[in-house]
Amino acid sequence: MIQKLQKTFALSHQGAVDLIKGCIACMFQNLSFLFPVGLLYFLVGDLFSGGIPAGKIWFYVIGCVVAVGLILLTTWFQYNCTYFATYIESGVRRITLAERLRQLPLSYFGKKDLADLTSTIMADCTFLEQSFSHFIPELFGSIASTLLCAIALCVYDWRMALAALWVFPVSFLVVALSQKFQGKLNQKSMDAKMACADGIQECIETVRDLKANNAEARYLEGLDQKIKAVERRSIFTELGTALFVVSAQMILKLGIATVALVGGVLLTGGSLDILTFFLFLLVVSRLYDPLQSALQNLAAILSTRTNIARMNEILEHPIQTGSQTLTNQGCDIVFDHVGFAYNTGETVLEDVSFTAKQGQVTALVGPSGGGKTTVSRLAARFWDVNQGKITVGGMDISQIDPEALLSLYSIVFQDVTLFDNTILENIRIGKKDAADEEVLAAAKLANCDEFAEKLPDGFYSRIGENGCELSGGERQRISIARAFLKDAPIILLDEATASLDVENETLIQSALSRLIRQKTVLVIAHRMRTVAGADQIVVLSEGRVAEQGTPQQLMAENGIYARMVKLQTESQAWTIS
Repeated sequence: MIQKLQKTFALSHQGAVDLIKGCIACMFQNLSFLFPVGLLYFLVGDLFSGGIPAGKIWFYVIGCVVAVGLILLTTWFQYNCTYFATYIESGVRRITLAERLRQLPLSYFGKKDLADLTSTIMADCTFLEQSFSHFIPELFGSIASTLLCAIALCVYDWRMALAALWVFPVSFLVVALSQKFQGKLNQKSMDAKMACADGIQECIETVRDLKANNAEARYLEGLDQKIKAVERRSIFTELGTALFVVSAQMILKLGIATVALVGGVLLTGGSLDILTFFLFLLVVSRLYDPLQSALQNLAAILSTRTNIARMNEILEHPIQTGSQTLTNQGCDIVFDHVGFAYNTGETVLEDVSFTAKQGQVTALVGPSGGGKTTVSRLAARFWDVNQGKITVGGMDISQIDPEALLSLYSIVFQDVTLFDNTILENIRIGKKDAADEEVLAAAKLANCDEFAEKLPDGFYSRIGENGCELSGGERQRISIARAFLKDAPIILLDEATASLDVENETLIQSALSRLIRQKTVLVIAHRMRTVAGADQIVVLSEGRVAEQGTPQQLMAENGIYARMVKLQTESQAWTIS
């Protein structure tokens, strides 16, 4: 049962246990509200018998005190078992999702929008907080307490019980039959919300380009339509839910009418006494109250299926696993007949074989879309290959835990990610337990001191969100400083100097020259002069190794590499006329 609840509602083991406790607590709370009904029944019985006996007054006084105390106690118990437990479980759920995301292959993030993932961790978890504190415990608590009361009523008088209870299965059936319809409405509403969230995020990220092209008004008009679509979908979803819930609640109210009608007939026929008739009228008036809320809760629970499905998509997605122990002998990277395709089915790499030797620079060049970046990502196990094998020092990287494997790599991307913190702490990302002296030494090797010393607080200056206070070259040097600090035996360089001016490019190339000594270096470049001094060049074209050799050998072959060098040499002579 625990496992079923975990699967159905995306709960932890403790969360499933707490949910059961919450349902039991709600059941006792509902039953405690029937205690005053019992007192009233006995009181009316005494009044019909000629008055309350003198010795029985204290019975009702004590009974009232007990009723109040019982209601307070069960309410306190219900509050602790639902609200407090829910908040704890909500925190556990968010941490579990975040931890799962950390273990997922990067290929997963290529298929998902950041706004979608953020919404799952924040908005979906918040919605489930309400479900587990209000909807689910109250629904099952109401059903359980109603069933117990139904059994008691059947024992007391099955005819009146049938008149009171026939509306229950009919009402719940009406709401339950709306499950498929509500699922479609909720999915469309969620799609509209995600489209709106994506639009807002895209607007914020591209506001500079929108302003530069005077496209703000046109873009915001489209965004306004997405916001209105969310509003329309929300209204349709609420109306769709209300259509079934209100109909079910109206059917539930018919129970009072049938109790009065059947009771009146039986009372007239002399087969029912007036005290029993009064008891049933009292009980049904109280019995239907929690069930009206339960019908709304059932509809709300059905709508959580969309949110839970989004969470389970993350929790059930296969993760990359492997040994924590590195067994490599050296750091030669060998691609052995590697084939790779994304989930779209489009082949990106086919039968790629080459060796990047330790102590040498291996450059990946070729036309755009040839698979250069994919090769570098596969080398670091950002994705897993579909065919063939990649080894590092003879160690099959598909058998090694990604985090353990990445301890061998320092990666310098073209697009640098920085944090709103100091220069020092941004560099320390490369080695979290590094002393300040180590960080400063790495910074100087990457020529970071050249710009850091000009800032008010030097290396302790904050650089803004994603390093907005720095230039592109300064940001890139921080990235290289991280690589110096990590001092890993394998270096992956992805267009590290592609978008820099001549001065910054010279500084960064100088820093890179110090970084790559005696390491296995895999570099992606479009500028042929950048890789002219490489030990080996691998030319990738249409996902295959088209050429392979030293720069001199490839120039002599007069193939793709020679043509690229010639075209870039000619382009340098281009001038504005």
